[in-house]
Amino acid sequence: MTAYRFRLLNVFAETRFGGNPLCVFEDARGLDDATMQALAAQFNLSETTFLLPSESVTARVRVFTPTHEMRFAGHPTLGSAHVVRDLYGCGDQLTLQFAAGPVPVTAEGDRWQLTAPGSDRSLTRPVGTPHDTLARLIGLTPADLLDEPLWVDTGSDQLLIALNSCAAVRRAALDLTLVGSWPVSSLQRKTCYVFAFDPERPERVLARYFFMQSNGAVAEDPGTGSACANLGGWLIARGQDLPVHYDIAQGEAVGRPCHLQLDVSADGAIRVGGRVIQIGEGRIDL
Repeated sequence: MTAYRFRLLNVFAETRFGGNPLCVFEDARGLDDATMQALAAQFNLSETTFLLPSESVTARVRVFTPTHEMRFAGHPTLGSAHVVRDLYGCGDQLTLQFAAGPVPVTAEGDRWQLTAPGSDRSLTRPVGTPHDTLARLIGLTPADLLDEPLWVDTGSDQLLIALNSCAAVRRAALDLTLVGSWPVSSLQRKTCYVFAFDPERPERVLARYFFMQSNGAVAEDPGTGSACANLGGWLIARGQDLPVHYDIAQGEAVGRPCHLQLDVSADGAIRVGGRVIQIGEGRIDL
């Protein structure tokens, strides 16, 4: 048998049991794709990552959900970087290689920040689905929409729907009778990031992220770094004056409060950050 060590972390967490959970395998050499997928299913977290050596960057990272591999994801990037720094002794500036491309990551203590792999080529496209259909899909009305829904891709394309109030974000609920009308991403996924700017705190955004699982059930993610990066792409597409900083609150509805920081520089670089807390470690014998 071979022992494979892993760590359990919470990302975008301000408390020990807040944030988005993550499992990181410290050294995935010797694991084939099927075994990585099986391990991700075993842990049944939104993502599990597997670290591998790299000759060109600090480390290579593969990201698996319980059902498929992902090209890039935000909280797995920050959590993996936290583990890589500890294992490799590489300091607070490192680069991780994902299928979507290299991702620079920096740290100040246990607070990490990534630069989205698609910052230099943020892609947007119209949805094509009628607004009233999209509004009904998330249990709202067209009057709740702030702007035209948009596909945004800064590493992983997702459907972004801006709402005109935080109350509308809290009311949002997927209508399961309309999931057949849910637009599909280029990765053949059904996802939806709804958000609103807080008029009482202009630097704050309230967000929620819904996605359909392989069994047809709809789930809600506590904290979604890739969608937060796509919000940066949305701001650029909408002509927002740069630079900007926003604090994003997510996970309220599922009892896992997450706090994400979004920064878009004057030259359009999109950075997403948050705190990482390690809560345990162990090993799997295979």
